[in-house]
Amino acid sequence: MPQSPTPYSGSPPAKATTTLDNYFNVSRRGSSVKTEVLAGIATFLAGMYIIVVNPTILSDAGIPFSAALSATVVISFFSSLAMGLYARNPILVAPGMGMNALFTYTLVLGAGLSWEVALGCVFWSGVLFAVLALFNVREAIIEAIPASLRYAITCGIGLFITFIGLKNAGFIVANPATLISLGDLNASLITFFIGLMATAILVIRGFNGALILGIALTTLLAAPMGRLWSDDVLVAWQGLAAWPDFSAVMKVDILGALKVAYLPFIFVMLFTNFFDSLSCFMALSESADLKDANGNPRNLKRSMTVDAFASMIAAPLGTSAAQTFIESGAGVAQGGRTGLTAVVIGVLFLPFLFLSPLLSLVPSIATAPALVLVGLFMMAPIGKIDWSRLEEAFPAFLAIILMPLTYSITLGIAFGFISFVLIRLATGKLHEIKPAMWVSALLAVVMLLTAQ
Repeated sequence: MPQSPTPYSGSPPAKATTTLDNYFNVSRRGSSVKTEVLAGIATFLAGMYIIVVNPTILSDAGIPFSAALSATVVISFFSSLAMGLYARNPILVAPGMGMNALFTYTLVLGAGLSWEVALGCVFWSGVLFAVLALFNVREAIIEAIPASLRYAITCGIGLFITFIGLKNAGFIVANPATLISLGDLNASLITFFIGLMATAILVIRGFNGALILGIALTTLLAAPMGRLWSDDVLVAWQGLAAWPDFSAVMKVDILGALKVAYLPFIFVMLFTNFFDSLSCFMALSESADLKDANGNPRNLKRSMTVDAFASMIAAPLGTSAAQTFIESGAGVAQGGRTGLTAVVIGVLFLPFLFLSPLLSLVPSIATAPALVLVGLFMMAPIGKIDWSRLEEAFPAFLAIILMPLTYSITLGIAFGFISFVLIRLATGKLHEIKPAMWVSALLAVVMLLTAQ
């Protein structure tokens, strides 16, 4: 039974505790300030790997590691704080996995955009997201894109992230005869595999912060390996702390991103971020009964608005789009029910703003196990696709398989959309193609023509 904040036996609560209780309705939600704080710590431990992983991926696009780390911490702090204070939901908001891969490997390395222009695309996708959130048009968009394709895109991004992790570790290498093959069984590869198995075991056994523990363990294993069995020192001490690096702040090229050829990229970012966020809110509301009187996710419009503005602000700070983290479920499982959990999460990010030299120690083989496991987590929706209905399964399959095989999230989405429309036309099911789907398929065709 939820406890009333008024009756109290024993010593009176501290004034600060009472204020927090009243503002966040902690007692009315059946929680306590202590529970909310512990829930915030649990979610932070589950999602703090992004502090290291996001700068590692963005550095491949040319953004300095320390600048990307500062941007990651700042946007995670402010957006999680906003989620707690404005939307009052126990949800972590930070630069999203999938969005950073799309930014680096599709827009910058794939399509040849500069990282400044790619940040401009992030900004405009955030602007459009904010418009959709403010005008509350999510229902129309949800109905337009079939569920099978939404599930497929999440799964495809998961496979793509796993592929990147295996590639970064040298587990998969190029091969002129077979395109790809297993890398040389050297000390680096063995270290990665030990780290991968250790991280997987930590996840399976339910350790809080399993991914960040796996990163730390693999880094420790890589330190002697780089000195004893390799010409390259994989882990080199550069110091403990330093002032934040804001060299990427306001480097976004907003006007440069306003080209017709870049519209499909902006759309794909918008689509991916919008549905990832919505899916996360829906899943968390179901698991923790975070619903309003009508059975809808609690404060959904406010939560989506926070997510949208976080995505928009991320670009000027120098990072890919921010979004809600499904790792918020760790805190929810600990009893987190209010925005106080998100406030605690945001505050815990701040100390890492000054630890870029320490975190730059982490080599790519240490973040690779986390990428592989994140890919596993993102494969969860694959069971929701109806594989017995080929008109649903085929576009979904194309979207999933083409993302890693073409090394492009955008191409996987494009062929999924186009094939869906063509199959509906060929089978006489024109009525199943909503206007937004026509627009999506047209943008996909434009992207394919301009990208060649």
